[in-house]
Amino acid sequence: MSFQIPFADRLNNVETSAIRELFKLLGKPGIISFAGGFPDSAMFDVDGIREAVNAALTEEAGGALQYGATEGYQPLREQLAAFMASKGAHDVAANDLIVTTGSQQGLDLLGKTLISPGDKVIVEGPTFLATIQCFRLYGAELISAPVDGDGVKTDVLERLIAEHKPKFVYLIPTFGNPSGAMLSQARRQQVLEMAVKHNTLIVEDDPYGDLYFGDAPPPSLLAMSSTVPGSRERLVHCGSLSKVLSPGLRVGWMVGPAELLAKATMCKQFSDAHTSTFAQATAAQYLKAGRMPATLAKVRAVYAERATTIGNALRRELGDAIEFVQPQGGLFVWARLTGAGGKVQDGAELARRAIDNGVAFVPGAPFYASQPDHATLRLSFATVGVPKIEEGVARLGQAL
Repeated sequence: MSFQIPFADRLNNVETSAIRELFKLLGKPGIISFAGGFPDSAMFDVDGIREAVNAALTEEAGGALQYGATEGYQPLREQLAAFMASKGAHDVAANDLIVTTGSQQGLDLLGKTLISPGDKVIVEGPTFLATIQCFRLYGAELISAPVDGDGVKTDVLERLIAEHKPKFVYLIPTFGNPSGAMLSQARRQQVLEMAVKHNTLIVEDDPYGDLYFGDAPPPSLLAMSSTVPGSRERLVHCGSLSKVLSPGLRVGWMVGPAELLAKATMCKQFSDAHTSTFAQATAAQYLKAGRMPATLAKVRAVYAERATTIGNALRRELGDAIEFVQPQGGLFVWARLTGAGGKVQDGAELARRAIDNGVAFVPGAPFYASQPDHATLRLSFATVGVPKIEEGVARLGQAL
């Protein structure tokens, strides 16, 4: 008699990532990939990180190599509070945040502490795929709020909040994954005001906000919350060093109401005891050394050139068969196939053809919690140099 492992019912709500399945196809030699959602490893400040490691082992070896507080390594919490202050969130103290193992753990902790089976959660349509999977794992009913070039449509969002009374609303206001959209300052103000008006918790996920190409984006919801009385106590902010320093450090943080952070800390204690103190001490030394501004300036310049290149190439090679908003920051172009001239209009079909032509991207449908737009697709320009971007988009045009 064969044995079947008695998996938890909650796993019935979660499917294997369509993106993970696509990556299995990328082993073919010569593939130019716009599929990944990660930063370019050539941009990592290896010398600066090496110096930070040495400093951590020289100045604080005991603390760096020992167990630590679940809330986070105190010198890092202080550096992160200063980092937030440099971006306009001046009233965040070290004890107002906990350190997480990447911002991904922050999402998981929100699921553990806030979501009961059947609870409604509003997310953007499209939104970060791992968010959809994580919240569904805890039994959430996800409701999509549509996005345009200026971010989530706040008029529709407010109607959805009034109708569904969600446990919380999850947004990536600045250069979101996958949309790349930047929520306008006026809409940010509206989001904070509706949080107070409808007594609704807002979660701001901000892993990409430092990767802007021209003018700085509007202040984060966290930074703006001081101008809307009552909004701060209804706001959670998740940050990360993964896209700007190194994903391998796995250092993120969460700012939120003290009561929520206490529950999240308790759940984190059950999960991993604490984020690696060695990684935290390294990050603390790096921020303390003051290298981040120069690192960000370099990264912004490289990604800006690649974003311009891919935008120009898409317009040249695909013409009116594709439409997109030129990204002002982040790692992604979010595009929609129009079907003009009888060209392919299904993102998954084009993805299959593209692989045969030696180029890869991610179809857009999996990024929707409901009512997917099958004509959409996500292209990441972060890890591809300018000549390869030109060649890859030309291959994409041929696949179309």
